Amino acid sequence: MKNNEYPGLDFTDIKQAFPMDRREFLKLAGKGIFILFTVGDPLALAETGRGRQALPTDFNAFLRVGEDGKVTCFTGKIEMGQGPITSLAQMLADELDVARESVDMTMGDTDLCPWDMGTFGSMTTRFFGPPLRQAGATARRVLLELASEHLKTPIGELTVENGVVSKKSNGAERVTYAQLAKGKRIERRVTEKVPVKTPSEFKVMGKPVTRTDSLEKVTGKAKYAGDIQLPGMLYAKILRPPAHGGKLLDVDLSEVEKMKDVQVVRDGDFIAVLHKYPDEAEKALSKVKAKFSQPELDVDDKTIFDHLLKTAAEGSPVSQNGNIQEGEKRAAATFDETYLDGYVAHAPMEPHTAVARIEGNKATVWASTQTPFPAKDEVARALGFPPENVRVITPFVGGGFGGKSNNMQMVEAARLAKLTGKPVQVAWSRKEEFFNDTFRPAAIVKIRSGVTDEGRISFWDYRVYYAGSRGSEPFYDIPHQSTIAHGSGWGGRPGSHPFGTGPWRAPGNNTNTFARESQIDVMAAKAGIDPVEFRLKNLQDKKMIRVLKAAAEKFGWTAAKAPSGRGYGVACGIDSGTYVTTMAEVEVEKKSGHVQVKRVVCAQDMGLSINPQGATIQIEGCITMGLGYALGEHIRFKRGEILDVNFDTYKLPRFSWLPKIETVVIDDKNASPQGGGEPAIITMGGVIANAIYDAIGVRLLQLPMNPERVKEGLAKA
Repeated sequence: MKNNEYPGLDFTDIKQAFPMDRREFLKLAGKGIFILFTVGDPLALAETGRGRQALPTDFNAFLRVGEDGKVTCFTGKIEMGQGPITSLAQMLADELDVARESVDMTMGDTDLCPWDMGTFGSMTTRFFGPPLRQAGATARRVLLELASEHLKTPIGELTVENGVVSKKSNGAERVTYAQLAKGKRIERRVTEKVPVKTPSEFKVMGKPVTRTDSLEKVTGKAKYAGDIQLPGMLYAKILRPPAHGGKLLDVDLSEVEKMKDVQVVRDGDFIAVLHKYPDEAEKALSKVKAKFSQPELDVDDKTIFDHLLKTAAEGSPVSQNGNIQEGEKRAAATFDETYLDGYVAHAPMEPHTAVARIEGNKATVWASTQTPFPAKDEVARALGFPPENVRVITPFVGGGFGGKSNNMQMVEAARLAKLTGKPVQVAWSRKEEFFNDTFRPAAIVKIRSGVTDEGRISFWDYRVYYAGSRGSEPFYDIPHQSTIAHGSGWGGRPGSHPFGTGPWRAPGNNTNTFARESQIDVMAAKAGIDPVEFRLKNLQDKKMIRVLKAAAEKFGWTAAKAPSGRGYGVACGIDSGTYVTTMAEVEVEKKSGHVQVKRVVCAQDMGLSINPQGATIQIEGCITMGLGYALGEHIRFKRGEILDVNFDTYKLPRFSWLPKIETVVIDDKNASPQGGGEPAIITMGGVIANAIYDAIGVRLLQLPMNPERVKEGLAKA
């Protein structure tokens, strides 16, 4: 079912659900005015991809106006640094006609918030934003009706500002939202759809706003899962195998069982030691003597690509048009390249952490998770509890990037709380984080392409293995093209990856954009055409043309055939509905192979920008994180053993890596807002690869482009 009001949103099979009835919710939420909505418009279908249950027929989204005039917004989305705690409040405040500061956000509490599949895919603004705005507009209408009755004045003769309703003819006659809500619990059904505001009416949206959580975080007042302290709580340390695929053969617990105040738990192969102090639990774990089998899969980070190609699934078409053979006939030059991308860790600042408490047949879990509602179901299954007896509360999350969609630590904490009868905290060490994390999958992209004498792409034969299709579909004007994806990018066939893989910021699109934009530059160089001019010559997409030109203007790009020796690069991409072009200037030290990125300009068209300051921060964060996968990050492993277990060997970006960053946010107020948390990262591999080629004439085909690979490339050249 397509939605005409929000172009680009497909509401087919997308459902939300509230896992409690109305009476239970009202009991939990306290006094105030509750606005109830009917099903049958976009509000009823607020999520995509993993929706599962239909909404109750009496409402599909809600908010609360409290007795003190504060407005509480309930959302299943969580705050892990991407900024919805601010932007969602801006949306609701604008539609309600209240100050942004008067909106309090309740996020990721499964007993208070509407069901949500999780916070990922840059979907918060795109998919939760429209129904939230509709909720605010509808709430405003209900409050106006109540004010009309209170002031005995028709709605058309009333005006609202900052939660105060007054007569247009006499501003002294007024009533506040707080007065209307005081001591009442009013349920009012709205059967007609209320229009949301137009851009010309915005007072809060589209204005740059400092993040509302910034003060808490910079002063250390912000609470994360690891800050939860409960009476009698135990800290758990869990026995792990030395390598993925290893099975427990034998264990000796005799020494640790003699230790004072240490509790030992064994449930099959699940073995943990617990103590009221975490360092004592760590000492106890070191006393456990265990023997594990060797994993069967004998691969490492160098042989993995051959192994993956041998075990790859059959391909599925992503997009096709024309005829490849016909395109080959028209090509003056053809190109055949293979691009490689290794495993990458999420490496969040905050490791996976959870605190679980069980009281009778009910469990409460405080957790660092991107998916509180799916996690609730996981915990319920592990405990044998009905889902309604499990509550997940999500404090601030210290980074996720897709990795905290996996909730293993929550299940571990809940199991141990049940087995010990006490509250338990499970906080992974950095080594455990690297071991238990689901990595971005290693992937291969094979591209055959051709270019005519006129500098136009004649054909494009693209096959991606394991990264998935996201970002693989070409947006260039290519008359004959075929794009095939082998695997979805969410794991792989049994026996392919030696450990768990999963989503990593803009899943798959980093790999696909690196390959595509590198290949575009390969063709431009052969054709003797400036890389920007070559892209413009092969583009018809007006939005991409606008973004590319905006970046070139900001960068001060002047045409030159690559390699020019300047160290300039360009890359374009689309992710989460957002168009992005990045340009970079690099300096390469040939003797050491060190690449210094000196300057990055990123232009982005994300439609309506709710908080331009937040959008800029997200772009800067993507650029910084993207330097990591482009220049340093990759997991070294051998036969299931992870060789990188901390930041001494796993190379995250340092301050010394950072270039001058300039951003251009093309704010199209008349377009639907698109995702902003991921798009700017997808171009970083491609833009740096292209800039390196322009600087030294060496084409690097594998990420990361670390000093060793740069020197190898120079030696081959």
